[in-house]
Amino acid sequence: MKTVAVTKVGSLKDPNEETRGRVEVLDFPEQELGEDDVRLKVAYCSICGSDPHLVEGVFDLKPPFGLGHEVSGTIVELGAKAKKKGLKIGDRVAGNFLKFCGTCYYCLNGQEQFCENLFDYNRPGMAETIVWHESQVWKLPDDVSLEEACLLEPVAIAVRIVDKANMKVGQRVAISGGGPIGLLTLQMLKHFGATSLTLIEPIEERRNLAKQFGADHVIDPINQDVEVESDTITDGRGFDVVIEASGSPRAANVALEIAAKGGTVLYIAMFPKEYEMPLNLYDKCYFNELTISGIFVAPYAFPRAVQMLPKLDLEPFIQKVFPLTQGVEAFDAHMSGKYPKVLIKCDE
Repeated sequence: MKTVAVTKVGSLKDPNEETRGRVEVLDFPEQELGEDDVRLKVAYCSICGSDPHLVEGVFDLKPPFGLGHEVSGTIVELGAKAKKKGLKIGDRVAGNFLKFCGTCYYCLNGQEQFCENLFDYNRPGMAETIVWHESQVWKLPDDVSLEEACLLEPVAIAVRIVDKANMKVGQRVAISGGGPIGLLTLQMLKHFGATSLTLIEPIEERRNLAKQFGADHVIDPINQDVEVESDTITDGRGFDVVIEASGSPRAANVALEIAAKGGTVLYIAMFPKEYEMPLNLYDKCYFNELTISGIFVAPYAFPRAVQMLPKLDLEPFIQKVFPLTQGVEAFDAHMSGKYPKVLIKCDE
C-alpha cells in the first residue's frame, strides 16, 4: 500500500541537499489484522508539527519508516473479537494513534501517557489503510466530516492542555504560538471561560484566525514588546495560565515573565532535544510560586474530544489538501508555514 515515509533522516529545512531529510511515497505491506483489531480505509491524515521532527530523527527510528498519526477513515474490516464498542463495517471513525497496553505499572496507576509499551503498536497513518486496536477507535458524530475528523488527535491534545492547566473560569490566559495546537487550544479555552484570552504569534494570518476564534487580544512578538503588552492587558498582574505552544527557545523564557504570581506555565510544544532553558528558581518557583509543567500525549481525553469536535470551528484547518501520491508536495506546503494545516487525502 502507498505510504508517506521517511527515507533519509535530517532536517527538512537544511539547505544542503546532501544532508537534508527526505520524505517519499513508498509501497509498504498492509498490516495484519488481529482478532481485536479494526482495519480502516484512511480518508485523511493531517500533517502534525511533530512529523518534521520525526524526519529529523528525534525518536531514533531507522528509515524507511512511515509517518502520520492524525487519521480519519472508514472501517472496512473487523477482527473476530472487535465487538466491545459496537463498531461495524462502514462506520466513520477517527482515533488515538497510541495503544496503551492497560497492564503495565503506569497504565494501572492512572498514567497511560507513560505506558511502558507505548510504541509497540506504532502504525503509519499517511497510508491507504491502517490497522488499529479497537480501543483506539472512536465513531464520529454525524455532523463532523472526515476532513474535520482527522483533527481529533490535536483536539484531544487541546483537551489535555485544559486538563493540565487546572484553570478556573475567569482566569486570564495567554497562548504563545498560533499553530494548530495553539489555535485549537484557544478555542477550547474560550469555551472554558478564559478571560483576557491572548495569542502571541508573529504571523498576521494566524493572529487574524485567533480573533475569529474569539481571542480578546493578539500580540505580534516581532513588532511589539510581549512583556509590555501583557502588562497592559492584565493591569500589570500577568496571566494566570500561559501556554507555550510555539516550541521556539526564543519564546520559552518570555512565557515565565508574563505569568502571574501563583500562575501556571505549560510548555506543550516539542522543543529541540538539546535545548536547556535557564530558570531562576528563587524568582519563579520560590517567590512567585509558579507551576511549570508540560504534556506529552493525550491520555483520557479522546471521549471528550469527540464530544467537542462539532463545537469547534475546524473549517480553516482543512483548506489545503493533497492526494497521497503528492505526499512530498504536502510536506513542502507544510514547511512553507503558509497554511494553518495541511491534509493528505489517502483514499484517492
